Amino acid sequence: MNPQGERWTTDQVLALAPDEASRRAGGKLAAPGPWSETGADGGAVWGRCKGSGKKPYQTVVDLNGPAFTCSCPSRKFPCKHALGLLLLWAGGGGEVAAGKPSPWADEWLAGRRERAERATSAPPGTDAPSRTPADPAAARRRAERRMRRIGAGATELEQRLEDLLQSGLASDGHGGGSWDETAARMVDAQAPGLAARVRELSSVVASGPDWPARLLEECALLHLLDQGFLGIERLPGPLAATVRARVGLTTEAAELLTGPDAATVRDRWLVLAQQDSDDGMLLTRRIFLRGERTGRMALHLSFGGSTGRPLDLALPPGLVLDADLAYYPGARPLRAAFGERYAPVTHGPVPPGGGIDAALAAYGDALRDDPWLDSWPVVLSEVTPIPSRDGTGWQLADADGESALPLDPRCVGRTSLWQLVALSGGAPITVFGECGHRGFLPLTAWDPTPVPL
Repeated sequence: MNPQGERWTTDQVLALAPDEASRRAGGKLAAPGPWSETGADGGAVWGRCKGSGKKPYQTVVDLNGPAFTCSCPSRKFPCKHALGLLLLWAGGGGEVAAGKPSPWADEWLAGRRERAERATSAPPGTDAPSRTPADPAAARRRAERRMRRIGAGATELEQRLEDLLQSGLASDGHGGGSWDETAARMVDAQAPGLAARVRELSSVVASGPDWPARLLEECALLHLLDQGFLGIERLPGPLAATVRARVGLTTEAAELLTGPDAATVRDRWLVLAQQDSDDGMLLTRRIFLRGERTGRMALHLSFGGSTGRPLDLALPPGLVLDADLAYYPGARPLRAAFGERYAPVTHGPVPPGGGIDAALAAYGDALRDDPWLDSWPVVLSEVTPIPSRDGTGWQLADADGESALPLDPRCVGRTSLWQLVALSGGAPITVFGECGHRGFLPLTAWDPTPVPL
């Protein structure tokens, strides 16, 4: 529910947009002209938007989530109509008046309330009927068969890596197709995590200067993961859980929240960033959070699009949730699932951060526990974006100028870099992002409100 009926800012609404095109399209609909039957009640916003057809699109936003529905055919979540409606409401000009929801809006909102009540009233240790195994013994046998199949796939992959090292890495200069074939074999072995890492090897081959050295590094990490899985019974529990996750064995969120080993962490979680990606088949949303009391980082992942399922949960940066989180098991837990929420969302402060050295130390500590990590989320305070000394890129410098962290090449030349530079104006700012072996990838900056990058 929206805290005390507060309206969101325009930046908070735009932070929900899945891409720049959606932001522009939503902005064009942020006017009263195409809208009718609009309203808001502190917990939801609704309205009908005139489209190209005879029947207007019915759009509803549940601010307690937030969650969206729209009768338009768009695969983007939220769609441009939801963004336009929220921008119109955020403007505060009176076009979206307080009132009771229209019947079509109330029906959807009531359905959400009923599902939430059923979820909270379920006895501890129970799960949704569709996910409860009818025969635990059969489920155990299926799990054992899958472990054997993954083991066979890992053994086959080890042979592939050994053959490559014996023949020489440079001999694989045109071997992308063979890696694709190996990746397909890992899919057949029900090891999607191994398949993804093999595909990355294919992208490294003949990809630029020193590619054999980079290929060797990736092969070494893949070999380490293979050996970890093949000897998983000898690993400590947290590291074994990390290896399982890396090869593609997942844990259901319901098991984390209600299973026999369920353990949750209650805190006031500040939303640091929200990122959407679309590979053409699957929509992925990443929401980064940090606990106010614990200081723990968390990452919530949600997926949709491949079967028409929407990305239901959307949380713009700057909001604070008083809620339980259950972390997925691992040597360095980060991914988490939402449990019970205890209060309406509120607007949070600028997060406290550290310097460059602290960020590098945090990534190093995380990498020690999980050697397959690409990056670790950190908040940097009092840093300034400046050109690198060699003029080939950009970096973030501490206030004292003694330490600097290069920006990830993926953001150079993109709008996010120039947003960051313009926001700073040469002065220190607070930035959240991912610190990794490629450098620092900025995701959100504060001036003083959060600005997604």
